[in-house]
Amino acid sequence: MANEPLSQKEIEDRLRELPGWALEGDRLRRTYRLPGHPAAGALVAHIVVIQEQLNHHSDVTLGYDTVGLAVHTHSAGGAVTETDFELAERVEKIAPAHGAS
Repeated sequence: MANEPLSQKEIEDRLRELPGWALEGDRLRRTYRLPGHPAAGALVAHIVVIQEQLNHHSDVTLGYDTVGLAVHTHSAGGAVTETDFELAERVEKIAPAHGAS
C-alpha cells in the first residue's frame, strides 16, 4: 500500500465514502457507540487483528460503550495516506457485526 500523503481533495473525496469518519487535525477519526462494554472490547480485539494484518496501527480508545480510532501514517511524516483509508474501510466492514453505530 502506498504511504504517500494524500492531498486535501483526495482526503475529502474519500471521506464521502466513509460516513462517521472525519479529518481532525492530521488524523482520520471515528467514534463508534456500542451496546455495552463487552461489545466495545470485542470490537477493539477485532480492530487489533486488522491492524496486525495491515501492519498499520491506530490509536484506539476503549470506553464503556464507545471505541474511538485516530489514524495517520508515521512513516509519511504524520500525513494521511491510502493505508489509513484501508484500515478505516476494513473497520467499517466489521463494526456492524459488533453492534456498532
